[in-house]
Amino acid sequence: MARHIIHFTGPINSSTCGNLINTCSKALQQGAEVLQLNIATMGGECSYGFTLYNFLRALPVQVHTHNLGTVESMGNILFLAGEWRTACSYSKFLFHPFHWTLHGSVDHSRMAEYAMSLDYDLQLYAQIVAERTEGAPEVLDVPRYLMAYPRILGPQEALQSGVIHAIDEMPITLDMNQWSVHA
Repeated sequence: MARHIIHFTGPINSSTCGNLINTCSKALQQGAEVLQLNIATMGGECSYGFTLYNFLRALPVQVHTHNLGTVESMGNILFLAGEWRTACSYSKFLFHPFHWTLHGSVDHSRMAEYAMSLDYDLQLYAQIVAERTEGAPEVLDVPRYLMAYPRILGPQEALQSGVIHAIDEMPITLDMNQWSVHA
């Protein structure tokens, strides 16, 4: 089975979102039957994280995700798009409260819109984590982590909570097709 590895090492934003979609499309055109997305990200923008999750879930091939060292914040949503999910022995997952950077003055109606958007993103994030980890021995309290009490999962905790299926270094062989998406 033709496996293509895509190394995603950077923030989740407009640029990396477009680049990952483009890279996946090119890999598919070159006959990829499995896409292995190796991820190292500190997260990024919610809108692009949800976009990439939906894009990866819609692909006509198997998508495997692998934590190369750190998957944080919105990176968890990108990571959970994988049908098969692994992490290196020395890796972590971070769940923490959302934050926005506001520029200039904000009126009441815009602030209400931002609050509504944050609430919706939190609900969507928690729903994806719950669906993708359903049946795991440990249930993650995602709303709590996203509102006030951040949580770091090591590989063993990620395994217990269903975030990953296995701890694996995922060695790369010389004959594998490799792509890179980074900031």
